[in-house]
Amino acid sequence: MSTFDSATLPPVKNVVIAGGGTAGWMAAIALVKLLGKSLNITLVESKDIGIIGVGEATIPPIRTFHKLLNIDEKAFMKATQATFKLGIEFEGWREENHSYIHSFGVTGRECWAGEFHHFWLRAQKLGFGGEFGDYCPELQAAKANKFFTNESMPLNFAYHFDAVAYGRYLRTLATEAGVHHIVGNITNVSKCSQTGNITSLEVDESQEVNGDFFIDCTGFKGLLIEQALHTGYDNWSHYLPCDSAVAMQTETVAAPVPYTKSSAHKAGWRWQIPLQHRVGNGLVYCSKYMSDDEAKSTLVQQVEGEPVNDARFIKFTPGKRRLGWNKNCVALGLASGFIEPLESTSIHLIMTGIVRLMRLFPFDGVTQSAIDEYNTKYDSEMAAILDFIVMHYKVTNREDSPFWQHCKNMPIPPSLTHKLNLFKDTGRVFLDDGDIFRVDSWTQVMLGQGLTPNQYHKVADEMSEAELERFMMGLKQQVDNQVSRLPSHEAFLDKYLAVNS
Repeated sequence: MSTFDSATLPPVKNVVIAGGGTAGWMAAIALVKLLGKSLNITLVESKDIGIIGVGEATIPPIRTFHKLLNIDEKAFMKATQATFKLGIEFEGWREENHSYIHSFGVTGRECWAGEFHHFWLRAQKLGFGGEFGDYCPELQAAKANKFFTNESMPLNFAYHFDAVAYGRYLRTLATEAGVHHIVGNITNVSKCSQTGNITSLEVDESQEVNGDFFIDCTGFKGLLIEQALHTGYDNWSHYLPCDSAVAMQTETVAAPVPYTKSSAHKAGWRWQIPLQHRVGNGLVYCSKYMSDDEAKSTLVQQVEGEPVNDARFIKFTPGKRRLGWNKNCVALGLASGFIEPLESTSIHLIMTGIVRLMRLFPFDGVTQSAIDEYNTKYDSEMAAILDFIVMHYKVTNREDSPFWQHCKNMPIPPSLTHKLNLFKDTGRVFLDDGDIFRVDSWTQVMLGQGLTPNQYHKVADEMSEAELERFMMGLKQQVDNQVSRLPSHEAFLDKYLAVNS
């Protein structure tokens, strides 16, 4: 990596974003809204390459991002045909006929020494306590297809939305706020012969777009970060065997549920994302164990409702760029890497990359220390998400196909091996620095996949058996009472997004 002489650093005033889509327009709206007085922002978007737009599911921090940008929730939801999301239902991951929900909520009530699951584990040994999910309002609301939120009855939630519509919505907000939008194909990337920094983009072989700093949102090809800067890519196929997806949209045949569905099959998994006006469907698979024709046939046979578009194939290599920030270029979205969308982390990674860049923004010139800090955080975040996703494949009782036999026996990151052993041996969960998932998430998925601890923290023994039973019953009753008062997800959506609301 190059170093920088702070005495001769050129200041950064002109930012050029290469590529539109979700990543490009999220970066554009954030920069112009929050740093627009200090920067000139240009976005170059190809007229030929559309947004992948398979339908997006998100996780709760997107709400914080929207609040930071003063994005009106109702306007956003109407524009993107959004629904609410309380979690993900995993069907067939532990065993073929088993299902569980990973929700966004807090389960039970923790104490200083141990999380709630230690009390639940003791209750299980004593013969009461029910299901772990009985103590989470978001999980129970999801199971009941209910939803409601206000200050007196908050639920932790995210959204499902139309990714193409989301890109258009953000584009309108960003251009109205002052982003210069150029439509055209990038035909050349020019670099400084001395520093190797990017200096300009050539558009349609006729227009030169100069910049001090560049953001690569050009998707898998990484036109700037890889093709121009040759950053390199860490291939994680040995941990994540799926390398293909086929996606299609179908008409709605039932009320939208407030959760994403992830159904495992013999060579991967299938998603269902319910929007207001349609359902996003897709089949993720390993091409070694399933052909494209079989994948498409399987998806077509399993979806509900008439297709509204042709099935589209997506090929990918799971992994990450070796540097998220290289020289005067940061990569966001698919240009920075791809961890399959099993836990809806794609948009979250765009968001955290944007926020990290803004906190480290090189107004007075790019420094190696800022690059190193960005990449250290980027690496730890990607590694933590990798662990969480790989866990779904590794911790399973399925051995009914060559794919699942491979997953059960494949090597996994040492960090994940430690986490699984720690939970199995002691029931303890400790988060890494870059972990975006809370202890509740790790616990719900590990228990859901069938990993049961051999012991619990003895702080749970401080209660007598009668006290513990009253404690557990009281918590469950609170959840039951809260959920019983909620309207259906569909009814809440209709009322919340009514024309005159």
